[in-house]
Amino acid sequence: MSKKLAKDSVTTASIEEQTAAFLKSGGAIDYIVKGKSGQILPTGAKPVSPKKT
Repeated sequence: MSKKLAKDSVTTASIEEQTAAFLKSGGAIDYIVKGKSGQILPTGAKPVSPKKT
């Protein structure tokens, strides 16, 4: 027998409610310009791995 996992259905109303609750609790939403990554890149030199001979 195969068991099917039940997926939570996400509706527009639930997303709006979650967003409103997040903002009400003091959360903030940052706008990221199109084409810019939201990742923070580490600064400094890249690690060098020695070559195997």
